[in-house]
Amino acid sequence: MTVESHPVGILSAIPPELAVLREGLELFEKVRLAGRAGARGVLDGREVVLAEAGIGKVSAAVAVCLLVERWGCNPVVFTGVAGSLDPALGIGDVVVAERTIHHDSGVIGPEGLQRYQAGHVPFFNPTDAVGYLTPPDLLDRVRRRLDGLVLAPLTMGDGSAPRILEGVILTGDQFVNSETHRDRLRRELGAVAVEMEGAAVGQAASILGVDHLVVRSLSDLAGADSHLDFGRFLSEVAANSAAVVRHLVPIL
Repeated sequence: MTVESHPVGILSAIPPELAVLREGLELFEKVRLAGRAGARGVLDGREVVLAEAGIGKVSAAVAVCLLVERWGCNPVVFTGVAGSLDPALGIGDVVVAERTIHHDSGVIGPEGLQRYQAGHVPFFNPTDAVGYLTPPDLLDRVRRRLDGLVLAPLTMGDGSAPRILEGVILTGDQFVNSETHRDRLRRELGAVAVEMEGAAVGQAASILGVDHLVVRSLSDLAGADSHLDFGRFLSEVAANSAAVVRHLVPIL
């Protein structure tokens, strides 16, 4: 059994994103988290709580709060899939968030949305913060642990190994299914991927005073065919993200 004082909380939006981790869990018991199935046990010598959060920012924030308040989890990790914003990246590549940003939070004026930190507006409770940084010491441990890790090629790919990289990940309560919107997000915020939970995990973790980490494998290219690619590649690329998280568990 682990000697660590806090279990690691590991969340995903949907069950396929947790499958690889669930298979490796030992000495486990079933738990419930906001009506959804989860499990508590030992993974590679570390006590963990695995749980399905559900899709979207509110579901993710609720799940983080329950993991921290009920089991004292620290850090909280979100694993799953995302859409690529960077044309240089491909399906199956894995992004470790150095920062997460709500791309749909801010002030709407005549010229559209002026993005601003969630929970703040410029004229009340202003802030210079932009998004939620992965704690530097945690990111440094992650970087050193992942050095040299090689992932298996996708069965439907070109035979090359998926890349593992760091970058900014955007979060919003929309599934991005448009090249125009994808390119605008990339241009305006310099991000490499977009999804629906990560920044909410960062925000909730910062409020609760715990560390967080977001790891995403690219399931689609956030364009017109994204809804088709998501279904085609979901299980395999979600397993990539989970495999990276499992490799990290001993140092979390």
